[in-house]
Amino acid sequence: MGVGRFVYTPILPLMHAQAGLSAGAGANLATANYVGYLVGALAGTLLPALVRSTAVLRACLLALVASLAMMPLTHTTAVWVLLRLGAGIFSALIFVIAVSSLLSHLRDHPAHLPGWAFGGVGAGIALSGVLVLVLRTAGDWETAWWASAALAAALTFVAWGLRPEPAAPQPASAAEPAAPERTAGPRPHRWFSALFASYTLEGVGYIIAGTFLVAAIEQTSPGWIGSGAWVLVGLAAIPSSALWAALGRRWSRPDLLLAALGVQAVGIALPALVGGVAAALISAALFGATFIGVSTLALAAGAHLRFPRAVALLTAGYSVGQILGPLAVTPLLHHGYHQALVLAAAVVLTAALAAFVLRFGFPHHLPTPGQPVRRSQPTAEHRLASMDTMDTMDTDEARPAE
Repeated sequence: MGVGRFVYTPILPLMHAQAGLSAGAGANLATANYVGYLVGALAGTLLPALVRSTAVLRACLLALVASLAMMPLTHTTAVWVLLRLGAGIFSALIFVIAVSSLLSHLRDHPAHLPGWAFGGVGAGIALSGVLVLVLRTAGDWETAWWASAALAAALTFVAWGLRPEPAAPQPASAAEPAAPERTAGPRPHRWFSALFASYTLEGVGYIIAGTFLVAAIEQTSPGWIGSGAWVLVGLAAIPSSALWAALGRRWSRPDLLLAALGVQAVGIALPALVGGVAAALISAALFGATFIGVSTLALAAGAHLRFPRAVALLTAGYSVGQILGPLAVTPLLHHGYHQALVLAAAVVLTAALAAFVLRFGFPHHLPTPGQPVRRSQPTAEHRLASMDTMDTMDTDEARPAE
């Protein structure tokens, strides 16, 4: 999934130079992928049978490989849009099945294991970056797509035996479900509103950088630096989910969320404001280390507040932000990518200001609900929480909020 969804970022500059892809068309291809990802995430959430089907998992793995292999078979932008739309749908379904499998099969294992497993997204980013870096001199954009399809096929072979989440046991009786028990405590609306605004803005800012960072770096640095920076993004992302979850046991989520967003804004702005190899590499490391961590912290905070459908609402706002991000900067791309990165950094900084509001009176300790959450059966809301790109879930999502 990390290859199928994110390999487009390092291949984009090659398509600009060799396939005649305009900046606006490149943004449209990115948007199509994000729309498809939202569609796939919603399908996996609203149709639980898809998440428990080995046939669906394997079909999506093969279809994702095919969508990559078909990209160099045409020069028609409309077909590219459809292929990237499909790649988004297949990536989302693969990810939601993997997340559900993790929550089901690893529930009795150490809590850090799911966090490290989500590092597979970062590993896919790093592998795709290495692939394009090698092929820059030995091939062209078509070769890069075919090679990424071969890489995805090899990973499909490894993932073929993944066991989806088993079906939930049927209840013995069909009694009416009890009304949810009200728990005394502070109303979460004020904090959730700030969290929702922050996470939606993060979706806008993060995806601009995630789509155009390589192209922006290559405007002022040698071509290999852009692909090399993308490798560094992936390497930094591999341990980030587990590490941010560990930090969350020592510091409050509002403080960590504010810090992560601030660091990410600096990382996004560096290539545009400073330039040079050092700035590009530092930017990549800061971006890779924070974009999964922000999702981990925001979704865990939403679950902690127990706002109705909090995780689903946060993920929906984040996904809409991802769709809007490339569209918002399209008018700026006629002058290169640096203005787009500056805007992205400003949006993420605004998200940090919204997160700053959470620090005032945030209810760190809420009364324990009367009915505990069953760890063995994650809800559809918990599965949707994993659909980001982020794209990860804090291990706290699999157990009752504090």
